[in-house]
This record gives sequence, structure tokens and C-alpha cells, in this order.
Amino acid sequence: MTKVDYDLFVIGGGSGGVRAAKVASALGKKVAVAEEFRFGGTCVIRGCVPKKLFVYASQAGAQARTSSSFGWTAAKPEFCWNTLRNAKETEITRLEGLYRTGVGFAGAEIIDDRAELIGEGRVRLVRQNRTIKARHILIATGATPARMMGMPGDELCVTSDEMFDLPDLPKSAVVVGGGYIAVEFAGILNGLGVDTTLVYRGDKVLRGFDDDVRDDLMAAMAAKGIRLRMNSTPTAVAVRDDGGRDILLSDGAVLSAGLVMLAIGRNANTARLGLEAAGVDTTPDGRVMIDELGQSTVVGVHALGDVTNREQLTPVAIHEAICWVRTIFGGEPTIPDRSDIATAVFSQPEIGCIGLTEAEARERLPAVNVFSTRFRPMKATLTGDPTRMMMKVVVDANTDRVVGVHLLGEGAAEMIQLIGVALKAGATKADFDATMAVHPTAAEELVTMYAPTRTYRTEKDVA
Repeated sequence: MTKVDYDLFVIGGGSGGVRAAKVASALGKKVAVAEEFRFGGTCVIRGCVPKKLFVYASQAGAQARTSSSFGWTAAKPEFCWNTLRNAKETEITRLEGLYRTGVGFAGAEIIDDRAELIGEGRVRLVRQNRTIKARHILIATGATPARMMGMPGDELCVTSDEMFDLPDLPKSAVVVGGGYIAVEFAGILNGLGVDTTLVYRGDKVLRGFDDDVRDDLMAAMAAKGIRLRMNSTPTAVAVRDDGGRDILLSDGAVLSAGLVMLAIGRNANTARLGLEAAGVDTTPDGRVMIDELGQSTVVGVHALGDVTNREQLTPVAIHEAICWVRTIFGGEPTIPDRSDIATAVFSQPEIGCIGLTEAEARERLPAVNVFSTRFRPMKATLTGDPTRMMMKVVVDANTDRVVGVHLLGEGAAEMIQLIGVALKAGATKADFDATMAVHPTAAEELVTMYAPTRTYRTEKDVA
């Protein structure tokens, strides 16, 4: 029998892979993690963490400018891109060190190399030209930004990967896409003083989100000066004499900008993994096919996180990792609970949502009550900021259970995390109504909407 080098070999040092490695190591298993770039994955290195830091930076200028409304006298704020970029890199380097330290402290081996499957439980380390064998191989390589392959000038565009390390901040930019990455970066660029245009093929951004959230966000973005070009896509990008970009759109218009950013989706990092040679099946769009327990089509080869066809969220990957280790090494098959996953979009204003949208509830439930409100947050009463908050609670009218909550405005992400606990526990609208409000807060509106704004009943329910 061929010697087994590891009980678990993880390919990918992101949030999901690292969590699986640490938990398995704590159970006494021999574990190794191979990562060819930097530990921390997309979230820490080129995603959630630096993005949130950049969101804070983009809001700081407006806060400084409006401080006079509260009695402060301050000099005109000036922004330095290099200072932000270098501060970001310092923090990312610190976090990567913590990830590495955590893996090593847990007892897992760190391998700085690219790994590829070669079948029969074996993995080849490319740089070392060494082959190892493991009882279980876990693919956790995440995803990478998609490009517009075949479009003339695709190579002249950047993606979210490059946005954090631009040598200079452009004076103008076109962001292509309508998902959360697109709207977040449009807000960041706009807040940093960049003349920003968002181009999207659909008629509304954030497909799949509640329609009121989508409409209100688009109105707020436009009010902040972001130009929205809906129902349009780039067909070509060319270099101008001054080094900028000309962007030809499908409707015949031509936009000019210093930078074009593509935020049109993400593709699974499955290239050069040896999946085909090892017999691991993938979906048509290249994601590893797995069952409910994370098992691929090859025994002993597993996957989790963004490399699969599941929700592309860091907390989901971490939860999947815990469930997977419990299944494989704990003798307790555990299917990740994917119901009521809270989501935040760090647009400006930000979004927090969980559960069914109003449209989904009307489609799935016989009777629905919708409670909604729009109001001016207290901070805006002195600054004159016209942005309004929107809150919506969607209720199954027959059971009184809250099946969806959708928030738009400052603090939405923090609020939705706690609301997620309530919905996971099966909270009803009566529970919301019986909860004392905390005053003065924006969140108190969630427990003081006593009368439904809209009620929907199917003919079958009425009968």
C-alpha cells in the first residue's frame, strides 16, 4: 500500500481552506495547506477587507466637509492615494501573518507552492516537483474576476484585483457591471473624488435584491453624482493619445475615462488544478461539482467555498469548512444550513438584507404583509444630506413569521447581522412589535412599524 503523507491536504490558503486545516489539526489529523500566492484568500488580500478600508476612506472626506454642521472648523480636506494604498498594504500584510501563524500554531504544515491533482489521492507540488499522497484532498482555491474575453481592448481594463494597487488614482473612471462589487467600487471612486460612470447591461443594479432597495440605491448613487448607464455594455475599449480610454458602448455612445474597471462576475479558480486528469467533474462554468457534504465526483477529493457552485460569501466558506471537518473527521455528517443567509453590500448608502424579497414572498406564499418606511436619519438633519434610509419587513401573513428584512442606509450591515439571529430563531412580527425600541436610533424603526404598508393574498388563500 502506498504511504499516505497527510490525512488532509488543502489546496488554497483562503478563509475556508484555512479554517478546515485548523479544525482538522485540532482533532489530531496530519494536515498541510498549499498556497501559491498569499494566505488569507480573496477576502483578506484582494476583497472584503481592503474594500471595506477603501469604503471608510471614501466616506472620510464627506465627513470632514460636513463637520462644520456640528460646529467644527477644519481646513479643506486633501486626499493622498499613496497614503491609503500603503496603509492598506501594511494592514493586509499584518493579517496574512496572522493567518500563517494561526495555521502553524494549529499544527498544520504550510507549503508555499502551487499544487495540482494527478489522480489516486496524489498531488504534485509544481515548484518543488514533488508528489505527495493524502487520504483527503480539499480544493479551496476560490474565484477570480471575470474578464470580457474577445472584446477588443479587454486587456486595457482592470478588475477588482488591481484596483487596490493602482499606481495613481484616475480623475475619471467607468465601472462595468451591476453586482455588489460594481456598486461598491463606484461608490468608493466617487467618494474619493473620481468622476464615475457605471455601465450595466440590465435596467437595475443588484439583480436578485429587493426592488425597493435597488431603486433607492440607484437614486442615491445618482444624487451623489455617479452617472448610471443602464441597458448598455462595452463593445470595445481603445487607448487615447493622452493615455486614457475610449469606451464604445452597445448603444453607440462613446465614453472617455482614465480607467475602465470590469466587475462582471467571478470565475472559479480551477485552471491548472488537474481536475480533468483526476476525473473531477465541473459545471459548465468551471466550478467543482459537489454534493451536500462537499464530496466531488471523485472519492477523497472535496471542495468548498467560491470554487464550487454555492453562495460566494466568506462566512459561507468558513461554515462549510466546519461542517466538512465534522463530517469527514468527526463522524457526524453535517449539511451546511444555507437558509436565511444575511448579506451586506457596502454601497453608499450600504445595504443589509436577509430572506425573501417582497417579490419572492408574493410568488411563494399565499398571504404576505409588507411593512416599510423611508425616513431621514438624524445625522442628516444638520448636514442637509438628502439621502434617506429605507427599511422593509416582509411577513408571512398566515403564520406571522418574518421571512425577509431589507435595509438601505448607514449601519444596515451591522443591523442585519443581529436581525439574522432573530430570523434564524423563527421570530414573528409579533416578536418585533413586542420589542422595546432603542431611541434615538435608526434601528428602532424596525420594531415600530405596526401597520402593514401593503398586503397581498392569493385567491386560493382568500377562499
